[in-house]
Amino acid sequence: MSLKVELKPHERLIVGNCVITNSDQRTRLFIDGKSPILREKDILTPATANSPAKRIYLAVQLMYLDDNIETVRAEYFQLVDDIIHAAPSTIPIVEEINNDILTGALYKALRAAKRLVQYEQELLSHAESGSLGVPADGAADDKPA
Repeated sequence: MSLKVELKPHERLIVGNCVITNSDQRTRLFIDGKSPILREKDILTPATANSPAKRIYLAVQLMYLDDNIETVRAEYFQLVDDIIHAAPSTIPIVEEINNDILTGALYKALRAAKRLVQYEQELLSHAESGSLGVPADGAADDKPA
């Protein structure tokens, strides 16, 4: 079964180690075979990986694109160690990423890393607002993060 990808005008796509840039019209591609594929909106660069969770995402992205966890394994585990010490509430997502990496499900690990980035943003927005998940009355917040 083919993967169908629709590209917006001038949108880029990584297939394997190639970057494909669309022309000025919408395009539909059908991709057969096994190769890492990332849409432009899911691609981070070292310049845009400007937070701990984004650096983890970038490391997993490199593992996925290279289909090799050894390329950035040491850096990845240092980043993971840093984030779980700074924010222990990230442990369940980090464990999911680790399990996906260990089972070779690198695309699933990348999706979990994206959730880690979103969770980090939630933590930062709560910290900036001063709430940190605790309502003004001091009662515990029962809503899941």
